[in-house]
Amino acid sequence: MPEITDSQLIDGVQFAVLRAFGDDRGSFLETFRKEWFPQRNWARVQSNVSYSKVGVLRGLHYHFHQVDYWFCVNGTVQVALADLRPGSPSFRQTETLEIGENNHTGVFIPVGVAHGFLAMTDAVLTYNVDNYYDNTDEHGVAWNDPELAVDWKQSDPHLSDRDRGNPFLADLPVDLLPGCGLV
Repeated sequence: MPEITDSQLIDGVQFAVLRAFGDDRGSFLETFRKEWFPQRNWARVQSNVSYSKVGVLRGLHYHFHQVDYWFCVNGTVQVALADLRPGSPSFRQTETLEIGENNHTGVFIPVGVAHGFLAMTDAVLTYNVDNYYDNTDEHGVAWNDPELAVDWKQSDPHLSDRDRGNPFLADLPVDLLPGCGLV
């Protein structure tokens, strides 16, 4: 059983510190079990994988109808989280951490928490979600929003056109904040 801890900064975010079992052939690691998050009544319906080259930043993205569970299979990524839920006690709070093959940590990300990652090395990130992909539930906020002030470890990352065009939090219409509009 992994050690499951709650984020001290963002309400509802949890970390799973996993245990690898190895011998001279290699290692085995269980990366996810629904029962690790019993308070969450969710069912994984889709698994995805992202291959990123060093310096790629993906995010910050958020959803109204999807939770994510991230695990970095290969390499290292800097994860950034930002609570965009106005009713949350941790509204506008941010948190960063590194996950990867050196620390075997999974990250449970609830609805309304913006998330992104910076590939510190070439990296492979898997993520399980509780809803099928729906492009109408893909929202974003600027990775470099001064109000959120995420402490990224790179100032000039490689971004997609979509992520480069994400608005600042102050420019988001109220109905695009989680819990305030599209439900």
